[in-house]
Amino acid sequence: MGLLVMILGLVLFFAAHVFTTKRDARAQAIARLGEGTYKILYSVVSLAGLALIVWGFSHYRATGWIDVWYPPKAMKHVTVALMLPAVILVVASYLRGRIYATLKHPMLAGIKLWAAAHLLANGDLGSIILFGSFLGWGVYDRISLKHRTDSGGPPIPVGGVTNDLIAIAVGIVAYLALAFAFHPVVIGVPVMGG
Repeated sequence: MGLLVMILGLVLFFAAHVFTTKRDARAQAIARLGEGTYKILYSVVSLAGLALIVWGFSHYRATGWIDVWYPPKAMKHVTVALMLPAVILVVASYLRGRIYATLKHPMLAGIKLWAAAHLLANGDLGSIILFGSFLGWGVYDRISLKHRTDSGGPPIPVGGVTNDLIAIAVGIVAYLALAFAFHPVVIGVPVMGG
């Protein structure tokens, strides 16, 4: 049951996100509904999908775990190491500096790194579907960005190295919070354990 709910959530979440890559259809929807209504609908569908993903994955982990393969324990350490740059990349997408200018889309790079890292450490079916979906979407979205005629949102000024240093500092703090507070409490899996 949990796995099916998670998959439904993934379908909803990524349907909304893939729709935004279809720029002509998106523009028509905004023209018909108005920008505010479009953004509300997009947010509601995305949040509903995310809620179903979280609930479904949690229920699956508690009641329907299905092992596909057994990753070596060393992969957990690799995942922990890869998560630091993944978090920094996500932060760098908002504190735009040289990292942003070099990668152009550090948020997508961070999401792909997060998903790939978690695929290395988790061999159960639910994790493969969950993280594989995010990795696939990240690859798809990055490719779609190359073919878009518009940038999507209003331009955000790009700063210099100071923004990178702030992004790294904030990324380290966020990484530590995720590793030692969020992951063990919310996910129920200690990052450094086992």
